[in-house]
Amino acid sequence: MSAVTPITDATFQAEVIESELPVVVDIWAAWCGPCRAIAPILDQLAGEYAGRVKIVKVDADQNPGTVTAAGVTSIPTLGFYRDGERVDVLIGAHPKPVYIAKIEELLA
Repeated sequence: MSAVTPITDATFQAEVIESELPVVVDIWAAWCGPCRAIAPILDQLAGEYAGRVKIVKVDADQNPGTVTAAGVTSIPTLGFYRDGERVDVLIGAHPKPVYIAKIEELLA
């Protein structure tokens, strides 16, 4: 079972903007190879950072409102949110150490 929580346009406000924890939002699609490649990494990180950071995923095809609001033009796109504000963004697939560094920055 994945530690990454799927969210939708309808739950974005409650799960991300109103979250007491910092949040990493993975905007992905089932047909996206790089999205599928990073999914296991994000799942590992969700477990490693449980209780400190929430990692959620938004299916770009089923949630156009979130995609448009975030200004996403390419996937995967990861948004890093603290106190309801997006403070950083990472586009494309990267090795695990890159995600760890971004999460550590989010926690700093």
